[in-house]
Amino acid sequence: MDVFFRDPFGWVSRTWNDLLTGLGLSSELATLLLQLVGAVVLTGIVLTLSGVFLTWLDRKLSARIQDRLGPNRVGPYGLLQSVADAIKLVTKEDITPDGADKVVYNLAPLLAIMSVAGLWAVIPFAPQLIGTDLNVGLLYLISIGSIGTLSIIMAGWASNNKYALLGAFRTVAQLVSYEVPMVLALIIPTMLAGSMGMGDIVARQRDVWFVVLAPLAALIFFISSLAEVGRTPFDLMEAESEIVAGFNIEYSGMKFGMFYVAEFLHAFTISALTATIFLGGWQGPGAAAFPLLGLVYFLIKTAFVYFLLTLIRFTLPRIRIDQMNDLNWKFLTPLALAAVILTAVADKAALEAGWSRTGALLAANGAIALVTVLLLGRHARSLRRRLEARVARATGS
Repeated sequence: MDVFFRDPFGWVSRTWNDLLTGLGLSSELATLLLQLVGAVVLTGIVLTLSGVFLTWLDRKLSARIQDRLGPNRVGPYGLLQSVADAIKLVTKEDITPDGADKVVYNLAPLLAIMSVAGLWAVIPFAPQLIGTDLNVGLLYLISIGSIGTLSIIMAGWASNNKYALLGAFRTVAQLVSYEVPMVLALIIPTMLAGSMGMGDIVARQRDVWFVVLAPLAALIFFISSLAEVGRTPFDLMEAESEIVAGFNIEYSGMKFGMFYVAEFLHAFTISALTATIFLGGWQGPGAAAFPLLGLVYFLIKTAFVYFLLTLIRFTLPRIRIDQMNDLNWKFLTPLALAAVILTAVADKAALEAGWSRTGALLAANGAIALVTVLLLGRHARSLRRRLEARVARATGS
């Protein structure tokens, strides 16, 4: 029993492997079968969590934020409302528009789900609990996440609808743009950890979380992730008042439901990635000795970030597309570049001079933040003077 509590996941793996090899399977075949079962179980848990529980939680949180009740009729506390919605989507008529490219049209929602579910393969949930610990885990995350962008352009292009195509173009422009500051922000934890492996990044945060060493990188990653998910204030991909409903306007039934589930799953995935890369992942008191405790820490941190996502979604208004592009190219991208350069310089200087690494990195981030605030204030005063001059000319005063 003591072995189980100290290495529960390894104990389960060894037990099933011994059982399968005892049935006559070779060790290689038993390992392959266990990996396939693990992938299916993980995908099933993640999809069920996002499709059933997260939709209910999202509605309940939004109701509390906006002083409403939320689901409270179907099942106790409205817990079965998501099940009722799933039944409705499954039983609705599946329509394929005339002139649509059927293969591409039907493949797009599958890719949307696959691109998000595939990200969980490299997330360490607890010590010794990770799908596959790639030494290029961050690179894998970026590459697999780009499949979601491909699914959106496929959906808009194959629907034979000009509004769907326009919505897809605008969505892809948003996603591709905000990948630039996101990738730049991810360079910083890579430098601090000395590795792109997700397991190594979590291990390097045993003493100090990266959100303390690189708060600006964490903030840039969080804002860019909001835009990648397409949640408020970056929900221009579903600006109903402008483009009907965006790239998925021609989808119905469960195909539409797959895009819907992909959105909720992506939000939760981004929360898990933020917790892993910047909040120490499963690290916490006693987690190394008791892996189940590490899993609890990981879920608590992920839930905290998801709550922030939900709070922002139901609090802020939608921004215009020109404001969205200005924020990315004129603010986040230059800020991310400055953060990468100064973090590298400060980290190297601290190592060479024997300074405190934490102090040097915090000083660099503080300097960047101070300069940014001063430049923003100067720009705001310039805009105000020009606006006042324009008003004065218009009124003749």
